Amino acid sequence: MEEPPEGATLKIFVPAIRLDRSSPAPLARQIRQQVQDSLRAGEAPPGSRLPSTRMLAQLLGVSRNTVAAAFEELAADGLIRSERGSGMRIVAPHGRTIRAILRDAQFPARTAVVLDPDGNPVSLNAS
Repeated sequence: MEEPPEGATLKIFVPAIRLDRSSPAPLARQIRQQVQDSLRAGEAPPGSRLPSTRMLAQLLGVSRNTVAAAFEELAADGLIRSERGSGMRIVAPHGRTIRAILRDAQFPARTAVVLDPDGNPVSLNAS
C-alpha cells in the first residue's frame, strides 16, 4: 500500500454499527458483519484506518476482546490488515479469498458460485 504524502492526515473510518443484544448472534459476529458490509459497500477508501479495538469497544459498550475477535475475522477474510503502530487499515479489494466465499455461502449448508479468472462460473458445493 502506498504511504500518504508527508503532512497528509489519515482518516479514521468509524463504521455505523448497531448491536442487537437480544439477538442470538454473538456481538463479535454482529460487529464483523456490519463492518464487512460497510467495507464491501465502499463506504471507506482503501488505506483508511479503523478505530482501535479499545476505542470501538468503548463506543459500542462491549469488551475489547469482542472487537478484537471481530477484527481478527475481518483480517482473516482479507478486508483489513494490521500495521505496526498504525492499527487496522482497510485493504484495497483484490478479489475474495476462498475462506470469505465459503463463509458467505454459509459453508457447508449452501452452494457458492464464483467466477474463475476467465469469467466462467464455478460452483463450490458441500453436499
